[in-house]
Amino acid sequence: MEFEIVKNIAVIRFDDQKANAIGPIFVDQLNSALDQALVDAEAAVLSGRTGMFSGGFDLNVFKKGPLASQQLMLSGAQLLLRLFTLPLPLVVSCTGHAIAAGAFILLTADTRIGTTGNFKVGLNETAINATFPTFGSQLALARLNPSYLTRSFVQAELFNPIEAIAAGFLDRAVGSETVLEESIEVAQQLAQLPTDAYVKNKLDIRSPYIHAIQESLGVDESS
Repeated sequence: MEFEIVKNIAVIRFDDQKANAIGPIFVDQLNSALDQALVDAEAAVLSGRTGMFSGGFDLNVFKKGPLASQQLMLSGAQLLLRLFTLPLPLVVSCTGHAIAAGAFILLTADTRIGTTGNFKVGLNETAINATFPTFGSQLALARLNPSYLTRSFVQAELFNPIEAIAAGFLDRAVGSETVLEESIEVAQQLAQLPTDAYVKNKLDIRSPYIHAIQESLGVDESS
């Protein structure tokens, strides 16, 4: 994972040369990058590589048994909650495919700029005989277009980037050659807004979903 400050923006790029799977190392590295962003930046951008944002949780971890699976699901849920409540503007540069937990990262962000092309975005859990933890249902309820909820969350429909805008996974889609640049520009614009008001208003409109996720994780909301 790469971390760079571009003017006042933390740009966090992940590229494992494969599916950018979310495993223990990914979680630890992204948490460390977010720690640094809170110190050095006024907004953050997450980006994959050209053609691939993230294919979701690392299925190889789940093959190691129940304990490894539970640990990854917990740390992954905590990471998604952290992104959803990040006290900075958060922009995602969706550089390609975003499936399952990769799509959930889109739902945590404030602004999502995708890449036009033959890419798939969405939640395939039903198709692979999986159910959603509470964080999944709450992020979907918070961000997806209600008319697409059943198609996406229940029927496992995957969308191209233009369709993903209508569904609520993305806010707009641009060419691959400009997606990161435009994401940084949007982050710079958001960073000009008063941070305290931005964060409070974001957390206020998301509070029912945040509280439900916190309760499912046993988080003490008063801490």
